Amino acid sequence: MKAFYTIGLLIISNIFMTFAWYGHLKLKQEFSWFASLPLIGVIAFSWAIAFFEYSCQIPANRIGFVDNGGPFTLMQLKVIQEVITLIIFTVFTTVFFKGEALHWNHFVAFIFLILAVYFVFK
Repeated sequence: MKAFYTIGLLIISNIFMTFAWYGHLKLKQEFSWFASLPLIGVIAFSWAIAFFEYSCQIPANRIGFVDNGGPFTLMQLKVIQEVITLIIFTVFTTVFFKGEALHWNHFVAFIFLILAVYFVFK
């Protein structure tokens, strides 16, 4: 069950992270009041969202780490997190930014990431 909790928390964490890092770009397009915020306001907004990212990321790593009784090594945790990040980012980008498109090289990169997961668990 710790593996499922870890992966679930990593997914939630990455949703918050992606919105904190890139959501302001979409909000700037959608809301004039947000577009007029100074950079420090956008940074504060992103940090407020990042709080929730950290609130999921830290427990995920604690629960999942082998030295804490979890099933994953640090290297495995990091590779899992990176794959989740790219999946969440890809969905976010294609849903919220219609001008962005997936190309063949993106699919090749995803294949290599899947191979990375395979090899890190060997």
